[in-house]
This record gives sequence, C-alpha cells and structure tokens, in this order.
Amino acid sequence: MAEEEKNEQAAEAAEAEAANVEETVDAEAAEDLEEAIGAEADEAVAGVVDESEELAKAKQEVADWQNKYLRLHAEWDTYRRRTNEQREVEKARANEKLVESLLPVLDDFERTIDYAEKNGTDNLLGGVEAVYAKLVNTLQTDGVEVIDPAGEPFDALQHQAVATVPDTEAYDETVAAVYQKGYKMGGKVIRPAMVTVTTGGPKRPAEDAGEDDE
Repeated sequence: MAEEEKNEQAAEAAEAEAANVEETVDAEAAEDLEEAIGAEADEAVAGVVDESEELAKAKQEVADWQNKYLRLHAEWDTYRRRTNEQREVEKARANEKLVESLLPVLDDFERTIDYAEKNGTDNLLGGVEAVYAKLVNTLQTDGVEVIDPAGEPFDALQHQAVATVPDTEAYDETVAAVYQKGYKMGGKVIRPAMVTVTTGGPKRPAEDAGEDDE
C-alpha cells in the first residue's frame, strides 16, 4: 500500500515536471514568434517609410520639371513675340525705303503731266519714257528684276503662255512675243511674264538648252 502511494506520487511529480517543461517550451516559442512578428512589422514600416520618401522625391522632381517647362514656355513665347515684332518693324522699314525711293519718280510724273498741260503733248512721249526708265532703275536698285524673255526658251516657272504661234523656223517652245513683262525679286517670281509660244519648229538642241539655263 505504501509502495502504491509512492508510485502515484512519483507519477504526479513526473506529470508536473512535464507540464513545467511544456510551459517553458510554449513560452519560448511564443517569445520567438513575437520577436519574428515584431521584426516583420519593423521591416514593413521601414518599407513604407522608404516608399513614402521615394514618392515625395518623385513628386518633387515632377514639380521641378513642370516649373522648368513653364519657364521655358514663357521664354519661348517672349522670344517669338519679340521676333515677330522685329520682323514687322523690318518689313515696315523696307516698305518705307521703297516708297521713299519712288517719291522722286512720282515727282517726275507730276512734272511731265504739268509740262504736257502747259505746252501740249508733242514732247510727252520722251518725258514718259524718261520717267519709266527711272522707275525701272529704282526697282532694280531695290533688287527687282524684269522678266522680258522675247526670243528665249519658254520657262514654265517664269512665263505664263497665253497663246501659241505656229513657226517652223524658230525652235519649238520659244517665246515669240511678250504681252506683259514679269518681275522677280530675290530669285522669287513676283509675277510671271505673259507670253506667246512658238510651235511646229525643230526641237532645241540640248547644248543650247543648257546654255540658256546658265
């Protein structure tokens, strides 16, 4: 009987010891788990902080680029406006210079008309021709070139054909007559010459066409 009691007491002691061991193990496991969760939470918080800093940095860069764009756009608008104003001023000065150079021609026209009214029209032609020559010279001085292509090969870039004239002796597509002279300035045709063109003649030799182009 006494031995059974001893055995029971030993069993109870063993169970108590096992329970203590289990509690110790559970406590350590819980502590380890808590530490792991805490570490993960710290990493997550740190990641959020880093992302927030990167987002703030990105927003600042966007704002900086927007400011640069707005500044460049404003500078470009100012430059374009000043350039347009300068062009308008230069255009006005060029027109003013041309009008100023034509004023003496108008004076000559007035003197010619006055002379014809007082002395008749017998000598009017000579006066008109002189004024015309002065006007042409004034325009040429300002860079205007007269297109008067009689006898030259027809050039569709500078001439406007208003009629054709049969001519078997002249080269085909030669300007037979000029109805209205043309004008160009700075290499640009302002008004093409109105001409008649020959047809039915021999083809112009290639070497002649090349010399005419030169």
